[in-house]
Amino acid sequence: MSSMSATPKLPPFIPPMRFSDAAAALEQVTQIYNASIAHLRAAMQRFLAGDDSQGRVRACYPLVRIHTHTVLRTANRTSARLSYGFVAGPGRFETTLTRPDLFHNYYLEQFRLLLQNHNVDLEVGTSSQPIPMHFSFAEDEYIDGDVVGTRRSLMRDLFDLPDLAAMDDGIANGTFEVRPGEPQPLALFTAPRVDYSLHRLRHYTGTAPEYFQNFVLFTNYQFYIDEFIAFGRAAMNDPDSDYVAFVEPGNVITHRCGLPVVFETQGTPPTSLPQMPGYHLMRANRTGITMVNIGVGPANAKNITEHIAVLRPHTWIMLGHCAGLRHSQQLGDYVLAHAYVREDHVLDEELPLWVPIPALAEIQVALEQAVADVTQVTGAALKRIMRTGTVASTDNRNWELLPGNQPQRRFNQSRAVALDMESATIAANGFRFRVPYGTLLCVSDKPLHGEIKLPGMANHFYRERVDQHLRIGIRAVELLRAKGAEQLHSRKLRSFSEVAFQ
Repeated sequence: MSSMSATPKLPPFIPPMRFSDAAAALEQVTQIYNASIAHLRAAMQRFLAGDDSQGRVRACYPLVRIHTHTVLRTANRTSARLSYGFVAGPGRFETTLTRPDLFHNYYLEQFRLLLQNHNVDLEVGTSSQPIPMHFSFAEDEYIDGDVVGTRRSLMRDLFDLPDLAAMDDGIANGTFEVRPGEPQPLALFTAPRVDYSLHRLRHYTGTAPEYFQNFVLFTNYQFYIDEFIAFGRAAMNDPDSDYVAFVEPGNVITHRCGLPVVFETQGTPPTSLPQMPGYHLMRANRTGITMVNIGVGPANAKNITEHIAVLRPHTWIMLGHCAGLRHSQQLGDYVLAHAYVREDHVLDEELPLWVPIPALAEIQVALEQAVADVTQVTGAALKRIMRTGTVASTDNRNWELLPGNQPQRRFNQSRAVALDMESATIAANGFRFRVPYGTLLCVSDKPLHGEIKLPGMANHFYRERVDQHLRIGIRAVELLRAKGAEQLHSRKLRSFSEVAFQ
């Protein structure tokens, strides 16, 4: 038997253990994960050095498991209000885990709540799910591009590659079915699914996942990013700012003046911006703001939210421009979405159109209050500059040119007050992945009424409104942060047979 077909070489065995302490359980997860990653990295270095004698190499993800025998919970007043942290009923539940360094606080909270709610031990051990070689590299490690031909093919024989069957979103979609004898899921995402998205985030945003914050703003125009950059750099020059660092594509870090260096300055500005550049205004405990320019179109909106979702943010909010559909609207008016017409089509398979996408009261209240705070307009006057209503999202950029006025008729029947190409997708994926969501748009044209952006007029509009709109989004984040993240994760986003992890 050749070495290629022999039993894979595994890292030293770490026996499974039971824990009644969350921190100790997480320490064991970290030990297993670090040993697995070190094993793969060492084997890869030997391979790159020309050593083909080591045979097949494998390491697997750590897992956490819980057994319960009753539907009863022992939650206290605080945890009883949460919509997560407990399993749906008796049974065996488990999930694979990755990057305990990145998810340390998140895992610690999930473990603590499970122990508190069910009063049973957590079991931590090594799963049978291999870690793909691609997901073992550190942030600054790369495979030499000169590794080609037969040696690149040989890598497939020696190391595990990503298995798409372990990365589907059946759990989040509500279509996953547990086979007889198998454990039920504890989390929405498996470890390889998380690792896959972490790698995609680097590619699309040009920044490492470590810098993403728990409050996310999306936009479809670079103008908003320009204002966010100015805001972030100003915060770094303010010694009284709560923000500690500002990160731009290429992992270029600016630290706040007067503070010791929190992160080693690294990275270089990219020669060209990535597809969906990300910017991170960092605050303690990841409570700062990440802003991403997703560009135009529902495909981009679907793509980036599917990857950011694995970071389990507290909220994401869409700030962008829209077409106003009502005579009474003026250019520059705001639209607070409380319902969505989904003509984007990109999520039709994952989230059927008959699934309603509800407005979330906490986000709606914060956005409305933020508009009032920034514009200093209240009461009836506020309603003249901000319309609450249905937003339609389409995948057809030139919907106005379709014959027979069919889109206009549907939008009219839906009572839509605004139209864009991204908001419904972002809200729908927020619902799908249990990430609280909201939308505040600004009317930039009224194509049904002959008011389109003209050269000069458009530039003036952008300069006048974008700064205010962005400040409203930032103010909304401040209001949500002050109320506490536990109030954001609403039961409206959870199913009746929900996983335990937030």
